[in-house]
Amino acid sequence: MALIPKPLPQFKNETKEEKIKRTQRILKLLRKEFPHAKIALHFSNPWELLVAVILSAQCTDKKVNEVTPALFKKYKTIRDYARADKKEFEKMIHSTGFYHAKTKNILATAKIVHEKFGDHVPETMKEILTLKGVARKTANVVLGNAYRVIDGIAVDTHVLRLSQRLGLSSSDKPVVVERDLMEIIPKHDWLKSTYLIIEHGRATCTAKDPRCDSCPLKKICPSAFQFPRFTKHDAHST
Repeated sequence: MALIPKPLPQFKNETKEEKIKRTQRILKLLRKEFPHAKIALHFSNPWELLVAVILSAQCTDKKVNEVTPALFKKYKTIRDYARADKKEFEKMIHSTGFYHAKTKNILATAKIVHEKFGDHVPETMKEILTLKGVARKTANVVLGNAYRVIDGIAVDTHVLRLSQRLGLSSSDKPVVVERDLMEIIPKHDWLKSTYLIIEHGRATCTAKDPRCDSCPLKKICPSAFQFPRFTKHDAHST
């Protein structure tokens, strides 16, 4: 996990009300910085989205988008996936990594969706979590983007890292981070906030080399200029 420095003194005794207000400022600044933030995966229906999200585990969205056009062309229906040859499928998704597990989960999920849900990807959290390889992050992404069903906040590696750095959660457990975020972000912002944070994590607050000097959040971030590449002089001169 990326380095999470101790928060600056002025943020240590922050109340929940103060954190909520600061979080709103964070989201406002990120909206200005990334006005078009949205899911980066390409899909044309809920099933394709589900497949793409499963493939995106430990893989970049860019790589998934390179793999899915051929995949979606070959396997046009959920039944096609349910009947797919395992070895052939693994070969097609090999470059996304962890292809054995991903193949097993996608093909098993196709059978469940076909047999139990009549070829319709579930629209509730309870039902979608019964699918193989689907935890809350995947469920939130699919429900929110396919059906506009907002039941939580998708916590990927970017959201996890930035939630800690921004002092929005002190946990390293996605389920706990999600709960913490849900308590300080209004429900109508749950879906959008995920992609605002992801964009910021990709563009500025990267795992290995956060660019605090050019960060729009540097004045309200507990971790600003606390990384090895910055000196104390840098922190005090902002």
